[in-house]
Amino acid sequence: MSLNIIVTVKQVPDTHHIAADAMKPDGTVNRSALPAIVNPDDLHALEEALKIKERLGASVTAITMGPDNAIEVLRECLYRGADDVILLSDRRFAGSDTLATSYVLKCAIDKIGSYDLVICGHQAIDGDTAQVGPQLAEKLGVNQLTHVSEVVDVSKESITVKRSVENGHERAKSRLPVLLTVTSEANVPRPPSAKRALAFKHLDSKACDGPYENVYLEPDTCIEVDHIKEWDADAIGADAERCGISGSPTRVKKIENVVLVAGDIKQVSNDEADISEMIRELVDAHIIA
Repeated sequence: MSLNIIVTVKQVPDTHHIAADAMKPDGTVNRSALPAIVNPDDLHALEEALKIKERLGASVTAITMGPDNAIEVLRECLYRGADDVILLSDRRFAGSDTLATSYVLKCAIDKIGSYDLVICGHQAIDGDTAQVGPQLAEKLGVNQLTHVSEVVDVSKESITVKRSVENGHERAKSRLPVLLTVTSEANVPRPPSAKRALAFKHLDSKACDGPYENVYLEPDTCIEVDHIKEWDADAIGADAERCGISGSPTRVKKIENVVLVAGDIKQVSNDEADISEMIRELVDAHIIA
């Protein structure tokens, strides 16, 4: 028995290095100002796919949407055990919100064809919306199991998982195909394999030198280099009006940089009166109820 598993991954700015210039005036992330990393939750999604592959046998395909040098996250997937990788890159994808992103991913998965599992990270650290996975499941017309903290059992026909909920955990079972969103509780991602890194290190790439830049492939680009496929909007049959800015109803109304300085720190003694005053101030500021 062998399953076909698709894992969605994303290259994101490292939010541990946020600075005052992290956002542009239009409300989009200034990616050139921040180092790029693999979205942490997506590494847990990939690890879960690889664990299922080891248990049952599976083909694992990783896909990402982004500028050409987002190919680096696909290299990471190959180094860790993915069998195939696909980069979705087109200037028409630039500026996509969650709705447009899930549409592009849906078109790519339709092009891939047969699949049993789609596994996503719970959320991306650059947006924290946790919307792309559920929106993708809706567009694909498949069941979704979100907040997955453990895969209890999986077969060719169904999967049983443990989900994190507000007051604990619950078990849920679904027939395949199904989409999962995986949390950091699920596993510990394996490190890249030195042997696989050596095997794939010569794969060609158009990645830019230096910092992360918003450089997308030109339209009509559809090439295949060894294990790396690069598809544009035309290759996946996507409607350009549903991609990028034109397909994104989300708009940022206001941006505010919050910088903590020493003056924001207030020391409170363990005196009952001081503690009561602190609680009153927090209630008045609507920080606690």
